[in-house]
Amino acid sequence: MAIRMPRIIKKSSKTKDVPKGHCAVYVGEEQKKRFVIPISFLSQPLFQDLLIQAEEEFGFDHPMGGLTIPCKEGVFINLTSRLRN
Repeated sequence: MAIRMPRIIKKSSKTKDVPKGHCAVYVGEEQKKRFVIPISFLSQPLFQDLLIQAEEEFGFDHPMGGLTIPCKEGVFINLTSRLRN
């Protein structure tokens, strides 16, 4: 299953701290926290489940201007730590 991703990184002062091969995502239910993740995570099945949830909730109009993941911060940290190993 392929997910079409619109351009999620816009030229701004915030993108200067995003290294090549990474992207910034915003995570949280009420207060959003910014994380910088490797682009390789986007192809992982566990992460794609989060992308599907984001698409269902926000479509392709993300309120933070970048990719917004609608899950608890702890769940996201747990998932990304599993993907890193």
